Amino acid sequence: MVQTRGQFGSYGSVLVVALVVIMYIGFLASNLVLGGQSLHAIYAPVSTDTGILVSAVLSLVACAFGYNLIHAYTKVMSWVSGIILLAAFAWIVFVHGLPTDFLARNGFNLSGFLGAISIAALWQLAYAPYVSDYSRYMPKDISEKSVFWCSYLGCVLGSLFPMILGILVSICIVDGDLITGIVNMTGGLSSTVIIVFALGIAATNAMNLYCGVLCTLTLGQTFLPKWSPLSGARIVVSIVTILIEVLIAIYGQENFLVNYTNFILMLLYVLVPWTAINLVDYYLVAHGNYDVASFFRRDGGIYGYFNSKAIFCYLLGIVVEIPFMSTAIYTGPAANMLGGADISWIIGLAIVSPVYYFLCRTQAVAQTSLVK
Repeated sequence: MVQTRGQFGSYGSVLVVALVVIMYIGFLASNLVLGGQSLHAIYAPVSTDTGILVSAVLSLVACAFGYNLIHAYTKVMSWVSGIILLAAFAWIVFVHGLPTDFLARNGFNLSGFLGAISIAALWQLAYAPYVSDYSRYMPKDISEKSVFWCSYLGCVLGSLFPMILGILVSICIVDGDLITGIVNMTGGLSSTVIIVFALGIAATNAMNLYCGVLCTLTLGQTFLPKWSPLSGARIVVSIVTILIEVLIAIYGQENFLVNYTNFILMLLYVLVPWTAINLVDYYLVAHGNYDVASFFRRDGGIYGYFNSKAIFCYLLGIVVEIPFMSTAIYTGPAANMLGGADISWIIGLAIVSPVYYFLCRTQAVAQTSLVK
């Protein structure tokens, strides 16, 4: 997220980084609820609240040890989770069996279809800060192409198959409780599936906590550029953050699905304009040439305190999305005309990308010449 200073300026980036911190907080809290529900599903005496606390402790321990442990942990869990996921598919389809009317259940509607596409699109957009935090450790001799494809395929495959499993189970179950549905449909394999699922959530939450703490420290360095936070500062911020997350998870679990849906939609509206600016700037405007030293200067170096053009494009993106928004709180006139379908993210990308390119390309050429 430090790179955002090259697009918005040292102070201009504060809003974007703060929103990303909120994203990490939301994902972390929601995953704590899922972790708690998973532990309760396989061992009823463990309440969901206790399960939330256990998930939080596992996440905190991994985060406290830092990047290397998280990397090693997630590397192992990728293989274990992948194998168990395939086993769950096989058990549900060939052992438990699908209902005879499986393909006839439910029906098509445009708003639901576009809503599903929006969630899938957001899921990929939301990976951008994770990739940003992870790629800062890449050696200089690693090609951009290999980093892109490894990140892209990991994001897509890691989202696609769990989503398909969730759709499969949700069509089959009646009461709408997805965790219980997975337990019932995987039979003798259920305990293993849920345990691996819970351990996978702990790995994901370790990343959410770690990346959220990095962004929080980045905010601090914006106003205290000479401050170099060490591991002690990271651990203190991690403890404070996880305590906040536990409270949010415990008190928000009753309306989990509604809260989570609203949270995802909120993310969609604020992340899309930033993603458009970030990608256009990196690939089409600056072509990856940034003055890294300026990122760590309080005055922003060659990028200044604020980049008014980038901030304008970001706010423009949110404004043009408003008529196309469709939420429980507000539905725009354009969304009403589309039967409640939410295509705001498409509009945001389509407008912000070219506007930012034409407004900032001349300015970026001058900045790039200084870098060289």
